[in-house]
Amino acid sequence: MSGRWNVSVDRRVCARTGLCAASAPAQFELDETGQSHARAETTAGSDEVMEAAESCPVEAIAISDAETGEPLFPPES
Repeated sequence: MSGRWNVSVDRRVCARTGLCAASAPAQFELDETGQSHARAETTAGSDEVMEAAESCPVEAIAISDAETGEPLFPPES
């Protein structure tokens, strides 16, 4: 696993709770309607980013290894 992650928010699923932006404001922000999006498509992997994804009640945040494309979150069923 590389130190860089691709991060995306499925805006069709986002429930607008703001938990991700509150827990990782450097990586996530809310638009004028309260929907989240990643500030950058690729970011340094960190516990903060993973915790934000894990805190999303609808698993709208997807994280993958930027180098290999390996999915890191959400966990595969």
